[in-house]
Amino acid sequence: MAGQKMLKFVAVDREMPQKRPPNLRKQDFGEIYAEFAAAKAEEQASRCSQCGVPYCQSHCPLHNNIPDWLRLTAEGRLQEAYEISQATNTFPEICGRICPQDRLCEGNCVIEQSGHETVTIGAVEKYITDTAFAEGWVKPIAPSMERTESVGIIGAGPGGLAAADMLRRQGVQVTVYDRYDRGGGLMTYGIPGFKLEKDVVMQRMAQLEDGGVEFVLNCNVGEDLSFDAIRGKHDAVLIATGVYKTRDLPDSDAEGIVNAIDFLTVSNRIGFGDTVPEFESGELNAAGKRVVVIGGGDTAMDCVRTSIRQGATSVKCLYRRDRANMPGSQREVQNAEEEGVEFVWLAAPDGFEGEPVTGVKVQKMRLGAPDVSGRQAPVVIEGADYVEPAELVIKALGFSPEDIPKLWGVDGLEVTRWGTIKAEFETGATSLDGVFAAGDIVRGASLVVWAIRDGRDSAAAILNYLSESAAVAAE
Repeated sequence: MAGQKMLKFVAVDREMPQKRPPNLRKQDFGEIYAEFAAAKAEEQASRCSQCGVPYCQSHCPLHNNIPDWLRLTAEGRLQEAYEISQATNTFPEICGRICPQDRLCEGNCVIEQSGHETVTIGAVEKYITDTAFAEGWVKPIAPSMERTESVGIIGAGPGGLAAADMLRRQGVQVTVYDRYDRGGGLMTYGIPGFKLEKDVVMQRMAQLEDGGVEFVLNCNVGEDLSFDAIRGKHDAVLIATGVYKTRDLPDSDAEGIVNAIDFLTVSNRIGFGDTVPEFESGELNAAGKRVVVIGGGDTAMDCVRTSIRQGATSVKCLYRRDRANMPGSQREVQNAEEEGVEFVWLAAPDGFEGEPVTGVKVQKMRLGAPDVSGRQAPVVIEGADYVEPAELVIKALGFSPEDIPKLWGVDGLEVTRWGTIKAEFETGATSLDGVFAAGDIVRGASLVVWAIRDGRDSAAAILNYLSESAAVAAE
């Protein structure tokens, strides 16, 4: 019976959920994709070939059991599909929305390689968990037995929250400390609502809190509370702060030149209904301005699309390589172009004019020989400089780690030459006993799905550490 439901990729074409028209979606911050209807989700899931070696699963950082939950969806067994989906993924409803499936699961789908187009894995994953929340299948964590040990987690982003979930399910007492007034990290304040609506994040936060995870918000470690105090209070500590230090450009401190994280955070706060003086004054508001965004990653795409929605007069994105060599999602580039963003390829900033800023000095580039990463390195074309007018320039050049040992006054916490925390592969154990680290603060700026993986791995290592410590204490 199950076989009759599957292997329909020859007869059924790939379909994504319907996308809202650009003229409508750029007027608000609502998600641009509609939800699958049950029949359509079943139809699209039935395209899975149930191959013997599921490359979709092996190329997922979480190794999600994708073929099984696609089969269950095709058979209309949604609650079972949800149980399998959440067994390996703490936040399937979030990964289904923001994972770059074209580079991970869907990009390695066997039927894609055979010319039949990939299964819409991300859209089905989103549908399964959205349905689970709507039907009440997602319950607060209820451990079978409470443990006396406690773990402090610094950072309420995806890595910290994934670890909190895993530890609470084993009965560990968990306290999460975060600098912001809401949990979720970049999922809350970095990623715009048109990619991830905030009620999706907040419902997961509520589920964790209802399950006994304690949150201490508005807490800057090193200022409001010392790291030593946190370490002294708990049996183990996990550092999952992410990376927030913006990579900068020289001589870019004129009024009107801003960091991407500041711009996106303020925009998301406005979406929550907060009053933000920097937005009201126009400092971090693109309305009525010519906007230039510098960078080619997903953060740059978030900035250009946010600027459009805020009512910018024009939005241009400068990137020093060409479209094929851009690190950001090609799907996001397409969405941005549909909404009116202009991409200026092979263009790099070479300074700024005006105070406040009136323009970006641009150097035109060509691609030369490959660099150490294997990508063609951009080379300046002499005499092709020009000035791009702008009243708002947004620097979206990526993020670096903050100097955690210095900020927190921690002795003995080893870091790498890149400033990330030095931690054991898989376990996340650091140079300090009982202190672990996970996510971007270890691996550098990366994907939400990798942070989830790291958080889950570190939680397993912390459980082993707690058990070993208890065994030693009992001797």
